[in-house]
Amino acid sequence: QVQLVESGGGLVQAGDSLRLSCAASGRTFRSYAMGWFRQAPGKEREFVAGITWSVGRVYYADSVKGRFTISKDNAKNTVYLQMNSLKPEDTAVYYCATAPRSGSWYSQGIYDYWGQGTQVTVSS
Repeated sequence: QVQLVESGGGLVQAGDSLRLSCAASGRTFRSYAMGWFRQAPGKEREFVAGITWSVGRVYYADSVKGRFTISKDNAKNTVYLQMNSLKPEDTAVYYCATAPRSGSWYSQGIYDYWGQGTQVTVSS
């Protein structure tokens, strides 16, 4: 079993920054990649960013390109999401998830473990 714990969410104003963390633990943890998703009230969960563990290849949703940066610390089994220039439309619960193999970043079906989520609220 793998446990994912997100942290770093909070209430900020538009234009502010936050850094989310996702720490993985449990059985010998090794997956192909990690992804960040978010779900706003009344909306479906959507892909935000992803990173591969080995070479650090990254991928972003168009809505966050240039504002969000995903990174990793292999030694700590931790992935980060640096969010800058936050907008009210970024308000959502943010989840991290592990992907055991390559596939479409957007497809939630390739992710096998999910965290409980951390709330990000951006006020205007």
